[in-house]
Amino acid sequence: MTRNQKISIFITGSLLLSLGACVTQKYKTPEALKAEGLYRDVASTDTTSIADLPTSTLFNDPQLQVLIKEGIENNLDLKSSIERMKSAEANLRLSKVAFLPSLNLDLSAADNKQSRAALNLPPTINIPLETQLYRAQLSTSWEIDVWGKLGSAKRSALASYLQTDAAKRAVQTQLISSIATNYYTLLALDLQLKITEQTLASRVKNVEAIKALKEAGIVNGAAVVQSEANQYAAEVTIPDLKRSIRETENALNLLLGKGAGAVTRSTLDMQQGYKDLQVGISSQLLKNRPDVQQAELAFRVAFENTNLAKTYFYPQLTLTANGGLSTLRLENFFNNSIFYSFIGGLTQPIFNKGQNKARLTSAKAAQQETYFAFQKSVLTAGSEVSNALFAYQAAVDKETSRAKQIASLEKAVDYTKELLKFSSATNYTDVLTSEQSLLQAQLNGVNDKLQKLQAIVNLYRALGGGWKE
Repeated sequence: MTRNQKISIFITGSLLLSLGACVTQKYKTPEALKAEGLYRDVASTDTTSIADLPTSTLFNDPQLQVLIKEGIENNLDLKSSIERMKSAEANLRLSKVAFLPSLNLDLSAADNKQSRAALNLPPTINIPLETQLYRAQLSTSWEIDVWGKLGSAKRSALASYLQTDAAKRAVQTQLISSIATNYYTLLALDLQLKITEQTLASRVKNVEAIKALKEAGIVNGAAVVQSEANQYAAEVTIPDLKRSIRETENALNLLLGKGAGAVTRSTLDMQQGYKDLQVGISSQLLKNRPDVQQAELAFRVAFENTNLAKTYFYPQLTLTANGGLSTLRLENFFNNSIFYSFIGGLTQPIFNKGQNKARLTSAKAAQQETYFAFQKSVLTAGSEVSNALFAYQAAVDKETSRAKQIASLEKAVDYTKELLKFSSATNYTDVLTSEQSLLQAQLNGVNDKLQKLQAIVNLYRALGGGWKE
């Protein structure tokens, strides 16, 4: 190859590569994305966030910590997401080796015999009609990525792999949230069952007391019947509470990748919710929320697929070569039997029934669709943070009022019982009403604490906490 030919090839290659850089675009997060000021009534500029806390700091219950660790190790959804990551990683490796030339080895031996009749040879002519051909050949093919086709495919595969990683982390954050939520629900049900059983025991004694008052002529038979009905009203709720406890235990075990069974746990009274609920700024959701990252990576895959669709409008440059040894006689295999060829091909699409245009239109539409999904995921995350913050504050606001309500109702029950014993100024209906109100207030007090604990869990998940273990 002459010096001028080398210079021409170099100039041509440089020109093609520079043109290729104009075909595809480099990805960057869309500037039009709305990610600021998404937390309602929160104007903090402090970037400190509970999303950066480990679960052992946020949840101080040792039993809950054990369950979370067990769930991360054994949850089946999490294991499935890891397998999807392995599959995506294999596709990524395939996209990387596409830059390398292919190399194939072909070894063959052929035995051919011609028909004298087919060759129309007279009997007097004697030539060999049987020949053998022995061949050993190496062949290679290399597509030069002038327009960024292979690069876009590789970046798309990389984004897909990272998407499965984000999906795995999203599963983990949701798993931790579900374990903590079910755990706190279980503790709340335990306490509600305890309160109901204590109430039932009190009402059983109350029935006996009302019967004694009837014998003393202080109350009539209606009061006795009403006290018994009041007893049964508490008694009938116990089977449903026990059913809910068992179902919650089973749901929790399912999250842990185990069969149905009892769950070791503490009590709701022992739970002290984390109080320093720092949320940072909403733009941090882009790097903290795995599902938001997953949505952005889906957009990035679509972006690279659009780049890829653009490259189909431009020629494909392929270099192929083959060479080896070929001979009709095996003893001459290494003697003057070398052959080779080198081909450079340029394929330019001219007419392909509109496939390239349709491919590009479809890719652009998919890219726009994933952008909208990305934007929605950010807005949804901001809304979830705002809701969790307000739910926590609402539960805190109810605590003082609920405590005062329960204290007043306890006094009301005591007063009406005493009046019923020694005065005709009241009747058993007043006692019944105050007892029912007290039980409901006590159960609601349990729900208030559960709401506060679950709001902390929901806020932690909404901010993207739990995957930085």
